Amino acid sequence: MITEEDNLKGHEHRTFKLQEPMHVHSSTMVSSSINCKILPAMILVFFLHTSSSVSTVFYSKPDFQQSNQTFRLMKELHKLKMIRAHLIKINKPSVKTIQSPDGDYIDCVPSHLQPAFDHPHLKGQQPLDPPERPKGRHLGEMPSENYQLWSVSGEFCPEGTVPIRRTTEQDVLRASSVRRFGRKFQRPVRRDTSSSGHEHAVGYVSGQQYYGAKASINVWAPRVASRYEFSLSQMWVISGSFGNDLNTIEAGWQVSPELYGDNYPRFFTYWTTDAYQTTGCYNLLCSGFVQTNNRIAMGAAISPRSSYHGGQFDISILVWKDPKHGNWWLEFGSGTLVGYWPAFLFTHLRTHATMVQYGGEVVNTRSSGYHTPTQMGSGHFAWEGFGKASYFRNLQVVDWGNNLIPLPNLRVLADHPDCYDIRGGINRVWGNYFYYGGPGRNSRCP
Repeated sequence: MITEEDNLKGHEHRTFKLQEPMHVHSSTMVSSSINCKILPAMILVFFLHTSSSVSTVFYSKPDFQQSNQTFRLMKELHKLKMIRAHLIKINKPSVKTIQSPDGDYIDCVPSHLQPAFDHPHLKGQQPLDPPERPKGRHLGEMPSENYQLWSVSGEFCPEGTVPIRRTTEQDVLRASSVRRFGRKFQRPVRRDTSSSGHEHAVGYVSGQQYYGAKASINVWAPRVASRYEFSLSQMWVISGSFGNDLNTIEAGWQVSPELYGDNYPRFFTYWTTDAYQTTGCYNLLCSGFVQTNNRIAMGAAISPRSSYHGGQFDISILVWKDPKHGNWWLEFGSGTLVGYWPAFLFTHLRTHATMVQYGGEVVNTRSSGYHTPTQMGSGHFAWEGFGKASYFRNLQVVDWGNNLIPLPNLRVLADHPDCYDIRGGINRVWGNYFYYGGPGRNSRCP
């Protein structure tokens, strides 16, 4: 935990830790629960179809209301079948299951059965060995342990398995469609203005070749006003134009009621190679990211979180390109390798990134006709500073020689500074840093 006194002295860091499980076969549980719902629906459809056909013998015109009801039930049955098939695809057989205090089930899945190996380029393969780490870690960084809520009991997944948050029927039903589940809305990433209701307060560098990025990100639990909005704090590693060929790798924490069904901040990743159109997904919800760690669950809640005028906690995230094989690796905390994105997933990022972006993003649906009160970061503006506003610190990039270096020309930008703002700085302990965030709707942000 960081205290303001520690911050001023230069001793500024403490973060989080992890664990082990129970036994449940996830696909069996999911299948049986959906079967119970599908069978009555099938009987009802048959009954309504039969009664509808009989009624035509006695009446001169069809019962349109009954026909519409039959159509709706058949459509619902089709949707349930699609959900069932999708859950079987992404919920892999597990050797052990851990129930988290927040209600999540974490399945311990054999490494070679994880969703990544459904990809035709990875079928039959095993996870790669750890790569060479970047050189030149920030001198002010302190060792940290990383806590996730599911592991507070001290349990963790056995060696040779990876922890995967189980996806439920309710998770998929919250999405706009089965096809869009686990994906971001199609939208361009912009650093100059907001787009499609997405608003940002970010720091960024561009104009050079980047082979990775690192940051420590202050963790909060911002209030999200609508199921269809989210609030996140993350890094973007970007290449390509800001059109349909955009490549990104993203990692950080997010509060997303639609995706997770609650308001916990959760560790997450994302990737796309065509500007969020058809490729990529959150976490392990599609084939792509290869997990190698048995103690970090992507999509799992982070604990503890920071509090206003209270303890401050952050997570350290490093994404970098392995110089030998070209894959993009993810490190969480102080030296914990989580896994990698294979180079073949990408087009422009197959070589290097052309921009790195750090900061906050919210969705503003204006569902009530005015700006959303969804918070970014801590929900407080940057000028309030340590212990009140949220921060990014120790911002670095990885150069062509696999060295972590300070940012040469960090620029900061807020789309709507009266709603969410940002202020950058640099010092000996935190290196490049910034405070950012805000409350959303207020007297200056109608």
